[in-house]
Amino acid sequence: MRLHPFTALTAAACTAVATTAAASWPLSVAVVVATAVLAARARVAGRVLFAAAVTMAPLCLSLLVLHGLFFPEGRTVLAEWGPARVTAEGLEFALDLATRTSACVLVLLLFSFTVSVPDLVSALAARSVPPQFGFVLASTLTLVPAIAARLDRIRQAQEARGLLLRGGLLSRLGALRLQMVPLVLGLIDDAGIRAQALEARGFGAPGPHTIFRHVEDPPRQRIFRAVALVLAAMAVVLRLLASWPEVASP
Repeated sequence: MRLHPFTALTAAACTAVATTAAASWPLSVAVVVATAVLAARARVAGRVLFAAAVTMAPLCLSLLVLHGLFFPEGRTVLAEWGPARVTAEGLEFALDLATRTSACVLVLLLFSFTVSVPDLVSALAARSVPPQFGFVLASTLTLVPAIAARLDRIRQAQEARGLLLRGGLLSRLGALRLQMVPLVLGLIDDAGIRAQALEARGFGAPGPHTIFRHVEDPPRQRIFRAVALVLAAMAVVLRLLASWPEVASP
């Protein structure tokens, strides 16, 4: 059974919210593994993992440096170099944040790589959402896959011209500017082309719009969305109640 776009979006958002509220690295790791399995079944594992690596690698490195070496509440010192101290508590905190953020990023990336943009726009239009907003939302959700694919094409084109982009860290940093300039210019050009296409198709015209693409929304999926939203809200409430004594204590 094919998932309605709202069902997939609700599942991804509620999973991210519940994982964040739980604040448990074993649960975050389980979500990461489950997301990787689902991405493999959808045949988008390579693209999802590549985009996640590009997004999460700098963040995880900064978390390791910030909390692993300079965690003020660390007591169990594993190594020490002047003001920098590697503590078990800092590493645990960095691991918790990294796995939690990775889980949220992966589930949202999986949704963005598997959602059908026409179905999402039609589903939003069927709920009386302006088509301009629906297209902007769909374009935003699919922005990371488009950037990842464009970056890969830019890298291949520049390597074909003799520019080495797979060397060490210094080589990659030096080539970063050469990749970012064509990437930004290409995205701006794409935005202009899409705006002209939308205007030519009457997306900005006032009045009601006719929907020619109808997306089925089975009752079971509507029930699932309602239950998922309730469970996510309960997870947030339980997290707030659990942390209230710590906040209230002087």
